[in-house]
Amino acid sequence: MADPATYRPAPGSIPESPGVYRFRDPSGRVIYVGKAKSLRQRLNSYFADFASLHFRTQSMLTTAARVDWTVVGTEVEALQLEYSWIKEFDPHFNVKYRDDKSYPYLAVTMSDEFPRVQVMRGAKRKGTRYFGPYSHAWAIRETVDLLLRVFPVRTCSAGVFKRAGQIGRPCLLGYIDKCSAPCVGRVTPEQHRDLAEDFCDFMAGNTTRFIKRIEQEMREAAAVEEYERAARLRDDVQALQKALEKQAVVLGDATDADVVALAEDDLEAAIQVFYVRGGRIRGQRGWVVDKVEESTPGDLVEHFLIQMYSEAEIPREILVPANPPDLDAVVELLSEAKGARVQVRVPQRGDKKALMETVERNAKEALTQHKLRRSSDLTSRSKALQELAEGLDLDQAPLRVECYDVSHIQGTNVVASMVVFEDGLARKSEYRRFQIKSAEGDVASIHEVITRRFRRYLEERSATGELGGEPTGEPIDPETGRPRKFAYPPNLVVVDGGPAQAAAAQRALDELGIDDVAVCGLAKRLEEVWLPGDDQPVILPRTSEALYLLQRLRDEAHRFAITYHRAKRSRSLKESALDAVPGLGPARRQALLRHFGSVKRLGDATAAEICEVPGIGPATAEAIVAALKGESA
Repeated sequence: MADPATYRPAPGSIPESPGVYRFRDPSGRVIYVGKAKSLRQRLNSYFADFASLHFRTQSMLTTAARVDWTVVGTEVEALQLEYSWIKEFDPHFNVKYRDDKSYPYLAVTMSDEFPRVQVMRGAKRKGTRYFGPYSHAWAIRETVDLLLRVFPVRTCSAGVFKRAGQIGRPCLLGYIDKCSAPCVGRVTPEQHRDLAEDFCDFMAGNTTRFIKRIEQEMREAAAVEEYERAARLRDDVQALQKALEKQAVVLGDATDADVVALAEDDLEAAIQVFYVRGGRIRGQRGWVVDKVEESTPGDLVEHFLIQMYSEAEIPREILVPANPPDLDAVVELLSEAKGARVQVRVPQRGDKKALMETVERNAKEALTQHKLRRSSDLTSRSKALQELAEGLDLDQAPLRVECYDVSHIQGTNVVASMVVFEDGLARKSEYRRFQIKSAEGDVASIHEVITRRFRRYLEERSATGELGGEPTGEPIDPETGRPRKFAYPPNLVVVDGGPAQAAAAQRALDELGIDDVAVCGLAKRLEEVWLPGDDQPVILPRTSEALYLLQRLRDEAHRFAITYHRAKRSRSLKESALDAVPGLGPARRQALLRHFGSVKRLGDATAAEICEVPGIGPATAEAIVAALKGESA
């Protein structure tokens, strides 16, 4: 493991120009490529304060043995060179977009003498038009089957095409008029290419002119009493309309845009893209990416745009959740590649904003499913518990783990949550929430909630009866037949925070005389695991199942705490609105809450219903309705 100070460039030797830098390992292999507006400022940030860096950046710096750089003239050149080097060297620590599955495209081989329509996966080929991607290959085949009625383009392989030409007889599709049979000379190469061009135009969104043209031909055929031809043209129109119905209309007919959204946690991000052509969703695609540094959404968007559109078709408009830091340079690079102006922007309102929210929900679901695939696997869960035991130096795998988090806004409405995982899975029936009484900071709140939880545990254990210091009864409530609320102790307590929070939790356990429960804190910024009394954190490997388990615990505790905090804050805001109602004192407020059960139900009540409460007159009831409605508005 190298010390970054040993290969730090000499002061003043790094230029202030824009450029691209490479970190190399002892064997000379490139392990990371980055760009910067100012090479000096960017590289100095790696060597200034090692402890404050993201732990993956720390890992990269200790793996590297030297750094070099190349100066360029503009930010656009830096973007181009950065991507070229990433493709050339495939650095281990760079962001890599991995498909969450393999997506097929509808492809038309326009470079062939007789263009062919087919399903394609993998790398793009020069001279081929691509449409999609689609979620499933069968969706492409259904669409193609409908369109071949109107655009009978060749779909057979080179071998079948050659064989049909040798024997002078077309395949089945040629006999049922779903292929123009260029193999046997029914159409010339020019006529067949025109069919392929029309097929591509239709798939690109220019649909209206084809449908109008066929409808006009249908009317002309009916006028001259060619009813069979008119019926066939009618069926062609219906086939085109059915193909269009398979693609949801979301924006205006002239809109060609890619809608990009992301969902992220501290270590990974899920990217989803919806492809809109001619106002219709033509397909979607997803990636899961490892985060190398503390990347902002704009940073992730910039990496994605450069990598994605270096080879893919670039639309006229790209909607993103956050603008890249070097927006002008990215737009210039994409516009140069497309040969026309490309717009990159964040939608603010209307249909495009609504579609962005839909794509974002898909990204969140993709990230959740990616993590669940690991958490639902028994082998992964067992490995996570074993790695956790080894990393924290526990005597045995922690089969029951409890995680605590505190939520508040500037010290008001302070609450805490307790979530429970048993055998690596959430046990939601055991979740608990606490209203903190001493609002003296997060450390004091952690001490309070741990004290209250384990004091209840001692009381429940005492209620089961003891003999020789050991419980003689089961921690089951004899009246309900269910486990007592706090009767089961965890093997491990995890608190959201660093060394101060971990020390507070350990102090609470020591004060209660509990010495058989392990404690650790998970610091969110660097994903460091802190043990009470230790000066240095435990760094779990980035790919370890144990780190995934701790992250899921922390995220679930945070979700549960903030949900309770928001509900409590909303309730307190409404109760404060009642304080402003003239003539409504504490006694009457209590009477209202007893009658309706909650402030929410009181807010939904009419003035006549409120008047049913003893002591509440019509004028006061109207004032209550006005106060609560005004608060909700």
